[in-house]
Amino acid sequence: MARNVYNKTNDFYEVSDMLAIGCDHAGVELKNAVEEELKAQGIEYKDFGTFDSASVDYPLIAQKVACSVASGESERGILICGTGVGMSIAANKVNGIRASLCHDTFSARMTRMHNDSNVLCMGARVIGVGLALDITNAWLHTAFEGGRHQRRVDLMTQMEQNR
Repeated sequence: MARNVYNKTNDFYEVSDMLAIGCDHAGVELKNAVEEELKAQGIEYKDFGTFDSASVDYPLIAQKVACSVASGESERGILICGTGVGMSIAANKVNGIRASLCHDTFSARMTRMHNDSNVLCMGARVIGVGLALDITNAWLHTAFEGGRHQRRVDLMTQMEQNR
């Protein structure tokens, strides 16, 4: 099922609803709140865990979400850990992933508009639930502008291929 959303110039476009989501033990409560927001909007998602506060290795969760996005199984992904830093570093190790750590709505919008970010990372120990939901919505409902920004995303893709 596709949702109707608008970019900054109010041009209509459709986006797939399938998201991948995951967290480490520090992000479980925030992930649950984000999932409730996704449900309220009718957005489908696949939860890659974790599901409780038992310690886990966040790179493994980041890899699962990032691979789901890179393979096309999911259109985009959301990762949550204590600071968001570890998840963003780990996710960006997967070719095709442009994971962005966002702790404000401006960055969330700009990383979609200019960088075509396909994974949002947040820190549960850094921001509260209300702000995290605002960031999630800003990121989900902002379109990539393309144009000169596409050239720059293409350059990043070339860098990956030359590793």
